[in-house]
Parts: sequence; C-alpha cells; structure tokens
Amino acid sequence: MPSPERLTHTGGAPAAPPARGRRSRRTHRAVVAVLAVGACAAAVPAVGLPGGAPDATRAADATDRTHTPARLSLPRPTGPYAVGTTELHLVDKDREDPWDASRQRELMAGVWYPARHGSGGEQAPYMRPGAAKVFARGAAEVLEQPVGTVDWAATRTHARLDAEVSPRAGRAPVVLFSPGGFNERALGTSAAAQLASEGYVVVTIDHPGEAHAVEFPDGRVVEPSPELAQIKDQAEQWRRMLDVRVADTHFVTSQLRALTRGNNPDAEGRTLPRGLARAMDMSRVGMFGHSMGGMTTAEAMRGDAGIDAGADLDGPLGLSWTDPAKMLPVARNGLDRPFLFMGTRLYREDESVAPHTHRESPSWKSFWEHSPGWKRDLWWPKAAHNSLTDYQSLLPQVDRVHELPDGLRENMIGSVDPERSARSQQTYLTAFFDHHLRGRDRPVLDGPSPRHPDVRFVR
Repeated sequence: MPSPERLTHTGGAPAAPPARGRRSRRTHRAVVAVLAVGACAAAVPAVGLPGGAPDATRAADATDRTHTPARLSLPRPTGPYAVGTTELHLVDKDREDPWDASRQRELMAGVWYPARHGSGGEQAPYMRPGAAKVFARGAAEVLEQPVGTVDWAATRTHARLDAEVSPRAGRAPVVLFSPGGFNERALGTSAAAQLASEGYVVVTIDHPGEAHAVEFPDGRVVEPSPELAQIKDQAEQWRRMLDVRVADTHFVTSQLRALTRGNNPDAEGRTLPRGLARAMDMSRVGMFGHSMGGMTTAEAMRGDAGIDAGADLDGPLGLSWTDPAKMLPVARNGLDRPFLFMGTRLYREDESVAPHTHRESPSWKSFWEHSPGWKRDLWWPKAAHNSLTDYQSLLPQVDRVHELPDGLRENMIGSVDPERSARSQQTYLTAFFDHHLRGRDRPVLDGPSPRHPDVRFVR
C-alpha cells in the first residue's frame, strides 16, 4: 500500500509552542497532520515524519532492549457494577465493502456491560495481539520512541472476558461509540468501561479499511485501504469515510436489535455472555464519538430516529474544521433530540487556534441555532484534541517511561491535569446519558461545578 503519510491531509492545524530545534518542529508537523483528520497521533503510523527524518526512523525501527516494555493502565471504573466485555464479528451480507470490493462488509464491535461480580475469564486485553503489533509500530514512529517501549499487547482493561451480565442491572440503555478518524475503537475504552460500570451496555465500533488496525477472529489484521491514499481532496476523503461510518453504525444497530429478538448476529455463532440479549433495552439508545466519531454520531442520528441522544467529543460537523461551505446536513438543519458538545481546540486554516465551542465553530454554531432540543456546550480550555480519548490517561505514562519530544504531549493532550480531566469527562458524559436515557436529574449539567474546575459552560 502507499506510504502511510499519504493517508492524512494537513487541513486546519493547532497552534504549538515555539519550536526548539529540528525535533520539535518535526514533532509539531507530525501531530498537526494527524489532528487535521481527527486521528490520534499515536494511532496512525507515519502521519508523516516530514523529510524522511532518518534519526526518527532508526528510533522507530530499533527495539530498546535495555528496558522492560512498559504495561500501561487505564482508570478504574467507579460505578457500582463490575464490568464484562465481549466482541461481535458482524458481516453485512447486503453490502459490499466500500474499501475492498472482493468482500462483504465486515465489522468488529466491542460490547461492555455491567457484570456479575466474580464471573468471566481473564482481564480483557486493550487490543488483540495482531492489532497491538501494528499499533506499536505506528506509536513508536509518531512518538519518536523505540518499538517495544510500551507493551501494548499486554495492556489490560478492567473488564472480564465474557462475564455474565449482572442481574441487578435489569434492562440497560444501550450506548454506541465511534472513534476518531483512522482510529481503533480501543481508544474509547475508558469511557465505555465507566458507562458499563454505571449500568449501561456500550457498543464500540471499529471501521475496517480506515482504522489503523482491526483484527478479526481468524487473525487477519486489516489496515487502511490504499484507496484512501488516492483521495487527494480532504473534503472528499472525509465524506467517503463518513458515509461508510454512518452505514456501519446503522448496520450495527440493526444487529443489536436482532440480538434482543433472540438471534445471534456473531458471524462465528459464538456463544455470547449469559443475559446479554435480555439486558439490552433498544428503546433507549444513545451514541457518542470522538472527532470524526462525533461527526458520525450526529449524522447517524439524522438518519435514525431511534438514537435518542448524542454527544460529539471535539469533532467538527463539516468536511472542514472551519469552512461554512462544507458543513454537513446535520449542521445546517440541526436535530430535535438532546445533544452534548465537548470541545477543546478549534484548528483554523491559517494554523491559528481558538476555543472549540459553538461560538467559534461555524458548523457547531449552525447546529446550535437549528436544534430546538436540549443541548449543552462544554469546553476544556487547557485540554487538547486527544484529551478526549484514552490518551489523556495513557500518554503521561508513556512520557514517564520514555520522555516524549518537546511539545508533543502539550499538542496531544494539553496542560490539563490528566486524572482530573478524565474524571470530569466521564462525569459529564454519564450525567448526560443518565438524564436523557434514564430520566434522572443530574444537577452537574446545570452549570459550573467546583468539583470540575477545568470545564467551562458555553452559553
């Protein structure tokens, strides 16, 4: 396939601290290229280290054998339930794969749910081993670290594989998650596990052919399609990706409904966790997504009235960060259902940065003005685009193991306190779905809270 850097476009870009030497300038350009498509820098291999950067290439190709590879940890869920997880391999027999015409469209989805304490197998891995191997190469290149600095395959979640569903949870609302552009579903694991610990069934969706690495049960690892690299126009690339993602989302919801009717949608017919089908209440469905996943959320809601509430984590609602002519239909027409914006930085075409709020973003402003229903706009001034992924928690750990290049950490996750930021994100996201899918009063949604000093309410 073409060199990976051809899979991204520079588009709008975040501002960065003053460059200090060649390493710092190169790091900033690499991060900029990824953030422009809403992808996580460490999740996309070679977003391009411009100019070849032989020293960085050597670092990425060589394994540092003087250190034991680090195992990272995710925030422990704080809800009253233990967490279980399983996977679904879904095949859409009515749809040709848009990125590989020789195959039917296949998806992998993770299911996270409230579990019976003490049931299930081992702690679930953060990602499958084949996908972790590909991910590790990309992370090493973009973070300018030796391959093997982090043992991604050994990183574990706080969920038990195939645990029984907790009978105490009753019928649970279902929440979907779509990751950022070119990203794996794994990067939403912390949010998914937290919601599951609060009594939700959360379904995280991979988008094969676009995502950096998707591993199927037979061991196949699907990387980005060469066709994506051939789409030179950024807006057209984003449009193609978004169309596929929305179709993926609608297919997943149809398969979840089939599951609740007693059908097993898993392509291998694998036995699913006990109680899962009974636990899923498809009359109460929410969705959230990061970056392009936020775009996917809004457009999926536009086409499916069965998605009752949605949250966009720092994603523009257009085929550009700031061009009003490229706004999505959902931005022009709005929605009649509850919607939450969670923003950090808005990347302008002139490489300046502004608050990513409905006051500054043309697409968010249009959506806001055309949406008569409940809505909130929350802004994290000291955060950055990848703060709203697992990188808020993981990147500081990587930095402690092997110091990151100047400016990279700030460009990816800002200067906000990582633990406090992750906690506030989970608080507001859970409160949003509690209020709109369970009808519970959540005063934290009414205005600023001293418990969450990093968050601003934008009216």
